Amino acid sequence: MDILSTILVLLAGVVATHWVARALGGRIALPLVQVAAGAAIGMATDFGVRLQPELFFVLFLPPLLFLDGWRVPKRVLQDNAATILSLAFGLVIFTVLGVGLLLHFLLPGAPLGVCFALAAVLSPTDVVAATAVATGSRIPPRVLGLLEGEALFNDASGLVCLRLAVTATMTGTFSLWPALTGLVWSALGGIGLGIGLSLLISAVKLRIARRIGEDASSQVIISLLTPYGAYLLADAAGGSAILAAVAAGMTMSWIEVGGSVRAVTRIRRNAVWETLQFALNGSIFLLLGEQLPDIVRRVHVGAVESGHGGSPMALGWLALYTLALVLALAAFRFGWVWVSAVIWLRRHPPADGGGRLPDWRLVCAMSVAGVRGAVTLAGALSLPLALPDGTPFPARELVICLAAGVILLSLAIANIGLPGLLRDIRLPPEPLQEAQEINARLAATRAALAALERTREKGGVDLDSFMLVAGQYEHRLAQLQPPEDTATAKGGDPKGAPRTRHSEESLHILALRAERGAIVALTRGHRLSTDLAHKLLREIDLAETAFETAAQG
Repeated sequence: MDILSTILVLLAGVVATHWVARALGGRIALPLVQVAAGAAIGMATDFGVRLQPELFFVLFLPPLLFLDGWRVPKRVLQDNAATILSLAFGLVIFTVLGVGLLLHFLLPGAPLGVCFALAAVLSPTDVVAATAVATGSRIPPRVLGLLEGEALFNDASGLVCLRLAVTATMTGTFSLWPALTGLVWSALGGIGLGIGLSLLISAVKLRIARRIGEDASSQVIISLLTPYGAYLLADAAGGSAILAAVAAGMTMSWIEVGGSVRAVTRIRRNAVWETLQFALNGSIFLLLGEQLPDIVRRVHVGAVESGHGGSPMALGWLALYTLALVLALAAFRFGWVWVSAVIWLRRHPPADGGGRLPDWRLVCAMSVAGVRGAVTLAGALSLPLALPDGTPFPARELVICLAAGVILLSLAIANIGLPGLLRDIRLPPEPLQEAQEINARLAATRAALAALERTREKGGVDLDSFMLVAGQYEHRLAQLQPPEDTATAKGGDPKGAPRTRHSEESLHILALRAERGAIVALTRGHRLSTDLAHKLLREIDLAETAFETAAQG
């Protein structure tokens, strides 16, 4: 099938499966519906898309990782950096070693390097799938932040471990020191290149915008090209392309807080990125399902490679191995999360003097939420077909079959278990977060009132417009703080002021830009988290765009 037809079928499938999932009332998670639809398409039609791992990584991962890096709550990353890094790197290495040794015990005929390779492709988690399968329940923000932070980095660590395991299998040797130095360079090089490219692109954009003005469409296209540039640049330099895309997104997010881009540009860009994310995530699960018929045809080969021959009983052994892998992954994850939570609670005891043991339901939810997705399947399919001497790569079909089985089973378990584990679960409130938002809104409101007052004092202000706009901000100020502390604009006696120059819309825009300046100042002064800043700036952008449209009309 040609490329255009493939794209059209995938996009139509994304929309259709979304409708089906909504019609089912959320009883079956959207990723499972899309996987099933992809499998049905693969079996019933000649729609054959061979998932090429290299092309998959280049096309799908850069924009999705860039967007995740852009939107991930930076406050959660800062406050839980040690926990997130331990999950993204420590848990991955722990999983590769533990599951790899377990596989070698279960499959003594498979080389140890191949067992570690399978464990490596099973180590990355898919937070998009986990969020989607939590039907009927809302993942607590802090838990979701941890899962998102982990998923940002564990793709990179898992794929690095996969590369090391494949190299050991291909060469028959493994050297620890070159592996460690290569890992460090891969991580630091990828992060550095991603940050550097984002800073360079932002500087060039700003310089051009100051000279010839800002064009929203061009800005959107540049934002779409940035993750691919970071990914390909890091890949060519031998750094981690995945971490480069993540770092580029996080850097752009930090730069954008400065308000260097027009509100209308940010709104258009967000709309494009949300649509792209919807299309790419759906296409990934459709493609994953479309590979299943071909994988099923490999099952007999995988059964032979497992050492049980091609009998029906061997297929049962494959199912047992898949179940054992899912349980082992959950157990390793549960143990790691439990120990991490205990250490964190001992260092940060609850203010109410509560217990120092984590909620077992929360730890179980974190464990079940570690579902596997398309990166796992692409990693398995990326295994070489043959060794350097021309002999087939050992147990390759077995690795692919087991990886696909773990993906499907982990999705199904999460779809059934997560809603129950998350139901009525409660976390302590976050007073610091709430206080930051209130203080930021207060500062923005006061800045708007001050800007309005300065404009009134200069003269040329329409009386009715000024009183209306200032009154709205004074009302907001009264709602945000106690009445005795409320500061009002100095209305004075505006009699005789000309009523021609400033319309109501222009005063609103003036006040909103003053609000934006206050939010930016708080963020630059580290008194407001970037995720809260983005939330407030988005509200300001929407309002400013509406008033600009009204003023032009």
